[in-house]
Amino acid sequence: MKRLLAVGVVVLATAALAWAGVESTSAPKVGVASKPVITKALKGEQCVEDTDYMRRNHMELLDHHRDETVIQGVRSKKYSLKECINCHASEKSGSVAKDKDDFCVSCHSYAAVKIDCFECHSTKPQGSMAMHPLNAETAHYAHKLAAHSKDKISAEAMAGISQ
Repeated sequence: MKRLLAVGVVVLATAALAWAGVESTSAPKVGVASKPVITKALKGEQCVEDTDYMRRNHMELLDHHRDETVIQGVRSKKYSLKECINCHASEKSGSVAKDKDDFCVSCHSYAAVKIDCFECHSTKPQGSMAMHPLNAETAHYAHKLAAHSKDKISAEAMAGISQ
């Protein structure tokens, strides 16, 4: 009797472990983001850097280009936001950040990273920073300082820097 009970416990334990490891195909996983939709660039033959490098470093390249352009007055096309948009804008929306499947939004949503570039850099700027009283040079320099600050600075505080 003890052997039969022991075998029953082993069988039930094995079945329970096997059942726990099986994923349900009918129910969607909770908390799992859908993969980003990465569309091929519409213009250009290749990106300014290889894909893996751009996925990891695009923000540093854009920040560096911004600083060179706004603070130092050096203008080039290689890492400019405008050139990125020219190649990667969606045929459907004409944007990289308007719809959920657009180039920037798709990956940033997947990575849970907020995109704030287009609050100012759009044909119709919106948000508290859109019409800040700073000129472009001091605004971007202030943004750079704030970004590297140990203290978190809100957009509203940034907008009021010169007031």
